[in-house]
Amino acid sequence: MKKFVILAVTFLMIHSVQAQSKSAKSSSYQTALGVKLLDGGGLSIKHFVNGNNALEGIGYLWGNGFRITGLYEIHGDFNGADGLKWYIGPGAHVGFYNAKNGNGSFVGVDGVLGLDYKFSGAPINLSLDWQPSFEFGTGRGFIGTWGGLGIRYTF
Repeated sequence: MKKFVILAVTFLMIHSVQAQSKSAKSSSYQTALGVKLLDGGGLSIKHFVNGNNALEGIGYLWGNGFRITGLYEIHGDFNGADGLKWYIGPGAHVGFYNAKNGNGSFVGVDGVLGLDYKFSGAPINLSLDWQPSFEFGTGRGFIGTWGGLGIRYTF
């Protein structure tokens, strides 16, 4: 994971000058790719499909397994706060776990509530969210610990 973060930061530094010259005053973006930091972390890609509606895919990897999540996010503006948006939406996931509270593959439904900030004049996007979910299966149920800090390069 450390090698990926070093590579991502290098990529961001090289391409930030190009992006700044394209849109020095833009505080919005179409697509963003980066990492989501939580217990173990993951990869995140977010793409606006129209207006304020976006799709986000997240692949989490941590000591107990792997989880793939898809979210549909509805974004709204904060008056007087350029670049800052709130978002909310539904989603679903599939997880492959090796843990003391249940080994195997599980599916679940997700929700998301968060804040999204695009830096003006830089191709960087930050997000902070809470992603509660309900997982189906023996020993599963409500999980309120998902979510985290997203750091992404915007296109």
